[in-house]
Amino acid sequence: MTSGDGSDQPPDPDPAKGTEQPVTAAPSPSAPVAAAASKVAATDVAPIDAKPAPISEREIDGKPEAKVDAVQSDAKIEAKPAVAKSDPEVEAKPAAKVEAKPAAKIEAKPAAKVEAKPAAKVEAKPAAKPPKPEPVEDEVSKLPEAPPWWKTLRADPPAHLRMVLGIGLITILFALWWLLTRGDMLTLEWNGRTALLDLKVIPSVDRVISYVKIPSPGEVFGSFGALLDRELSQNLTDTLQRVLTGVGLAALVGVSFGVLSASHRGVNAALSPLVIFLRSVPMGAMIPLTLMLFGDGETQKTRFIFLAIVPFVFSDTVKAVSIVPERYVETAQTLGASRFQIIRKVLVPLALPDIITSLRFQLGLALGYIMLAEEINTEYGLGKLIMGSQRQGPYEHVYLLLFVIATIAFMIDLVLRTLQRGLFAWRRDL
Repeated sequence: MTSGDGSDQPPDPDPAKGTEQPVTAAPSPSAPVAAAASKVAATDVAPIDAKPAPISEREIDGKPEAKVDAVQSDAKIEAKPAVAKSDPEVEAKPAAKVEAKPAAKIEAKPAAKVEAKPAAKVEAKPAAKPPKPEPVEDEVSKLPEAPPWWKTLRADPPAHLRMVLGIGLITILFALWWLLTRGDMLTLEWNGRTALLDLKVIPSVDRVISYVKIPSPGEVFGSFGALLDRELSQNLTDTLQRVLTGVGLAALVGVSFGVLSASHRGVNAALSPLVIFLRSVPMGAMIPLTLMLFGDGETQKTRFIFLAIVPFVFSDTVKAVSIVPERYVETAQTLGASRFQIIRKVLVPLALPDIITSLRFQLGLALGYIMLAEEINTEYGLGKLIMGSQRQGPYEHVYLLLFVIATIAFMIDLVLRTLQRGLFAWRRDL
């Protein structure tokens, strides 16, 4: 405005507004960047997880890269439209600093903890040895120990110990036998044929038990050579043939009727009186009966063994079949098995181990009974040898033949028991 004196002077300030003058901001070189930022923020307002609006290559090429990045970061972090301010550089930089630092801290620290600590634990655990458990002193928490077999009822000792105990008892009996029959005398007798004195060993009269009653162990086993000269092998073969024939017939009849009687109790009720009669009759009394029925040949001897053994085989078979658990029979009936199939596939297989055990025992019993049958009209047999030795001597052969019979019975039982354990391995009590 031109004053009155013609010179140009500024107008007086308005007293109501004070002395402040409006200041016009000088154009800043970053003003275009702020304008572009406000335009982008105004047009692309989106949620935080929305993608930023693409920027054209012309805008990126025409502006510095740092400023364009700041604008994009402002647009992502702040979901509100940007407002143009007097100095956009001052406003953009603090926002970048405030948002960048916490992000760096949040991402870096947990990553360091998660990666470092578990790695150290995983590597250290396999290398470290597990600590030894400390012994528990509380007696209540300890498991009770099983008592030794000699303190337990019906407990079996180890196998090697059973053998030692058996051999030990036999050794003790032989030692006692020797002590009671020891005592020999050396005598000189004149031999008329050679005109010399012969040295002989004769039993002493000072023995605890007389020689006539029980010879010493040396005298008994020393006479084995003389027993071989009496055709021991032929006598043994004939005796075993008779025994096996009689036991075989008893097994065939006794097992068959025993299974039938155990399966059908009516048959058992009919046969029980006859079986009780045969079991009660003394075997010596059966000798005259068999002689009248079968004569005095080989048939009489085998039939005598048959009649002596069959009632015991029948009774043991009935018991073996009867103790088969009922659940096996019910299971077979549920599967639709017939009565014959139950007997053939359930009852007989489960009872067979006990039936064979009975036949083993009856075989030893038959060897004892055959001595009675071989006393009458027998050419060869162990029974005939025993009776001849008892009547005519030597007396040592009576005891020696008893050991022979016991040894044969033991060997047969051992073979049958081994086969039985192999066939029925599921039975631990055989």
